Amino acid sequence: MRREIEFNSKGVTCRGDLYLPDGDGPHPLVVMAGGWCYVKEIVMPHYAKFFEDKEIGTLLFDYRCLGASEGEPRQHIDPWQQIEDYRNALSFAATLDNVDPGRTGIWGISYSGGHVLIVAGIDPRVKFAISTIPVVFGFPTMRRCHGERRFADMMRLVADDRDRRYRGEAGGNMAFSALDPNSEDSVWPFPTIHEVFNTIKQSEAPRHEHWNTIESLELLINYDVEPYCKRIIDTPVLMTVAEGDNITSHDLEVAAFNSISNPNKTLEVIEGVNHMSLYSNRDHLAMVGSVQSAWLDAIVAGAAAPEKRAAAE
Repeated sequence: MRREIEFNSKGVTCRGDLYLPDGDGPHPLVVMAGGWCYVKEIVMPHYAKFFEDKEIGTLLFDYRCLGASEGEPRQHIDPWQQIEDYRNALSFAATLDNVDPGRTGIWGISYSGGHVLIVAGIDPRVKFAISTIPVVFGFPTMRRCHGERRFADMMRLVADDRDRRYRGEAGGNMAFSALDPNSEDSVWPFPTIHEVFNTIKQSEAPRHEHWNTIESLELLINYDVEPYCKRIIDTPVLMTVAEGDNITSHDLEVAAFNSISNPNKTLEVIEGVNHMSLYSNRDHLAMVGSVQSAWLDAIVAGAAAPEKRAAAE
């Protein structure tokens, strides 16, 4: 059974769901948050179930400004605020009597797949990190997704919005994705994203809103995880990518993985799936969830107290 929780993140209340296995523990825990405009109901419970089947606790939460959490402006996606929310979720988890801080780590997908690499590089409390189809380098990602002409349009949109904000006016909003990205400005110009997320909204995630601030795009363009990957020197990392991913770019993901300093790292390239099928196709999701839960089961077993390892053996 999951229960609702909330925690303070620099004066803003973030809300989420906590699952812990039966028994006194202390239990290992995976802190999980979503990607662009995601709320905790978007596929995260499906991935969490694979960890829960291994008797590993999960904490799923909404970032500030999204979903059930507080914060203004709504639908504003600041990666550094979201990284702060991850770190405060870890602080909250450490207050729970039946959670083992020595076996607590983080999981992310898409934008948060990049966030967990940054958090692992800067926060020593992270004992493992699982990065799923991550955004790792905003500038080339956006340039590839939009193409030269439309990327120039996006840069003008960002510059105009910055001028409005400088004049004291409210910043503008734009679509997350669009069915016709040639006629409507959107951050991720793929009709399949619009179709998949709006289908999920109807069936599982009514809090999902398919728009964001224009400033969110500006922050994404300046996003880069590689400097922080070089700081991951002793935290186990698993990165799972979709072969040939043309949204978050398979080759950029592999380059970021190669920059992780820690030799205790694993790259799983999943064939026959794509970025969006890891949301919409339960069989494809299961391929990734099974790999991740098996990897984590071995990690937390190795980190267990000696008496617990002996009992397991």
